[in-house]
Amino acid sequence: MAKRKVDTENRGFQTRWESEYMFTKVAGKPVCLLCGESVAVLKEYNLRRHYETKHADKNKNMDMEQRLQKAEELKRGLKSRQALFKKAKSQGQAAVKASFILAEEIAKSARPFTEGDFIKNCMIKVCDEVCPEKRQLFLNVSLSRNTIAERVDQLSINLKEQLVKKGKDFIAYSLAVDESIDISDIAQLSIFIRGVDSNLSVTEEFLALRPMHGTTTGHDLYEEVSRCVNEMELPWEKLVGLTTDGAPAMCGHRSGLVAKIREKMQEENATGELTAYHCIIHQEALCGKALKMEHVMSIITRTVNFIRAKGLNHRQFKAFLTELETEHGDLPYHTEVRWLSQGKVLQRCFELREEICLFLDSKGKDTTQLRDEMFLCEMAFLCDITSHLNAINLQLQGRDRVISDMYSTVKAFKTKLTLWETQMRKENLSHFPSCQTMKEKLSTSAFPSTQLADKIGMLAADFRRRFADFEAQKSRLELLGNPFAVDVESSPPNLQMELIDLQCNDALRAKYAAVGAAEFARFLPGTMPQLRIQAAQTLSMFGSTYLCEQLFSLMNLNKTSHRSRLTAEHLHSILRISSAQSLTPNIDELVEKMGHHQVSPSTSNK
Repeated sequence: MAKRKVDTENRGFQTRWESEYMFTKVAGKPVCLLCGESVAVLKEYNLRRHYETKHADKNKNMDMEQRLQKAEELKRGLKSRQALFKKAKSQGQAAVKASFILAEEIAKSARPFTEGDFIKNCMIKVCDEVCPEKRQLFLNVSLSRNTIAERVDQLSINLKEQLVKKGKDFIAYSLAVDESIDISDIAQLSIFIRGVDSNLSVTEEFLALRPMHGTTTGHDLYEEVSRCVNEMELPWEKLVGLTTDGAPAMCGHRSGLVAKIREKMQEENATGELTAYHCIIHQEALCGKALKMEHVMSIITRTVNFIRAKGLNHRQFKAFLTELETEHGDLPYHTEVRWLSQGKVLQRCFELREEICLFLDSKGKDTTQLRDEMFLCEMAFLCDITSHLNAINLQLQGRDRVISDMYSTVKAFKTKLTLWETQMRKENLSHFPSCQTMKEKLSTSAFPSTQLADKIGMLAADFRRRFADFEAQKSRLELLGNPFAVDVESSPPNLQMELIDLQCNDALRAKYAAVGAAEFARFLPGTMPQLRIQAAQTLSMFGSTYLCEQLFSLMNLNKTSHRSRLTAEHLHSILRISSAQSLTPNIDELVEKMGHHQVSPSTSNK
C-alpha cells in the first residue's frame, strides 16, 4: 500500500480554530498565536493537542467572545511584527545595494577605495540637513575601504560570469593582445575578446589583464593567453583572428605568440586558419616615418623645448603673444608616444612662425633655419600631411569597429595619396592649405613641388607595403563590406550558390541599403549558412589594439604613484568594471545572494 502524502490531501484551515485553539495560518502552515510555534501537519487533532498541552490553563476562564477578541489582538500583533521584519529586511537590502552602486561608480571614476568613507561622510551631513529622521538608514550603508574592495571584486566576478555564459554561444571569436609597463615597472598583458553568436550579435569585452613579473617572451605571452582562453572555456577551433602590436615577441615566425597559438590550434585539430593582424592604427602611425623628415621635427622640437622648458621663457612668450593679440596664446608640447600631438605642434608652430622668430631674436637665438624658405616649405608640407594622417588615425579609433570598414578607410586614403602625388607634381595645392600659404609668400625660389611629391610617393609605397596582409584578405573583407558587388565566379565554391541567391534577392538588397554592411549580416536568412559563418568570422575580427591602448590609459589612471601598491587582483577588477560596454553588473542578483545580511551601524563605521 502506497504511503499517504499529506500535501495531496488538500486540508484547509478552518476559521473557528483561531478562537478555539489560538492558531492562524502563515505561509500555508498553522502557527500558534500564543507561542509562535508551527505545527507540521494541518489537522485539527494536532492543533487541539498543542493547545491543550501547552496553553489550556491560560485561557480556560474565557468565553467565546473574549477568545475571539484575544485572537484578533494576537493576529494584529503578529502582522505588525511581520511588517517590521520585512521593512528591516528591505532596508538592509537597500543598504547593501547602495554600497554596490557606489562601489561601481568609484571603480569607474578611478577613485581609491577610501573614497567610500568620504562619500559616506558627505551623505550623512546632507542627510542631517535634509532628512535627519533617516540618518540611521544612511549610517547602515557600509562604504569602508574593505567593503568597497570586496564589492568591486564581486561586481567583477559577476561580469566575468556573464562573459563566460555569453562565450558558450560564440560561433567565432578573435583576440586583441598588447603589452605595456605600469608605474611599478611591471609588464601588463592586456587581452580583449570579440565574439559573435549564432544571431550574429557582436560582444566586445575585456578578457584579462595579466601581470608578467619575469620575462615577456613569446612563450610567456602564449602561456598567459592560453590560460585565459581555457579559463573562459572557449574552444580553440572557434578562434579566427589575433591582432597584436606587431612586436617580435608577438609576431615572431617561430617562437612568437602568433606561432605558438597556431601550434596549439593544430594540436587541438582546429580546421580553421588563424588570421593574424598587426594593429591598423599602429601601422598607420609607422607609415608617417617613411617621409624621413625628422630634421624638420627636430628643429621644431628644439624650439618648443627652449620656450616651454624654462618657466621664465614660457611666461614671457605667453605675455609676448598676448601683447601681439595673436589668435593662439601658447605652444603645446610634442610627445612621441602621443601620435596626434605632432600634428597639433606643427600646426601651431606654422601659424606662429613669425612670432616665434621675433621672440627668439629677442633672446639672442639664431633663427636662420626657422626663416629659411626651404625649411618653411617642408614644415608647411609636414604640417598638412600630418593633419591628413591624424584625420585617418581618428577615423580608425573607437569601439565596435568592423574590420571591413577600417580596411575601406585605409584603401580610401591610399587612393587619396595617389591623387595628392599627381596634384603636387602639377603644383595643385588644393588639399595642402599650409603649402598654398607658403607658395604665395615665396620671394625668389620656386616651391619644391617635385621633392614633396616624391615624399607622398614614398608614403604611398609604405602604406602598400605595411597593409599587404589586409590586401591578402581583400576578398574576405569585401564579402562583408558589400556582398552584392562581389564577383561570384572568383568566390570560394562553398559560397557561390548562396551569393547568387543573395544578389538576386531584391528585399535583401533593399535591407542592405537601409541598415549598412555592419548590421546587414544579422538579416542573412538561415538558408544561407555558409554566408552567415563567413560573416560571423569577419565580424569577430579586431582591426586594431585600440581597446588595449585605452585600457592602459585606464590602468595608468588607477595605478598611480599614490596607488602603486594596488594589488593585481583589485586592478583587474577595477578595469573589468570600468571597461565594460555591453555587459552590466547584475547588482540585484548579488544582493539576493547575500541573503538576509544587514550591516549594523557599528560595522559601517569601522
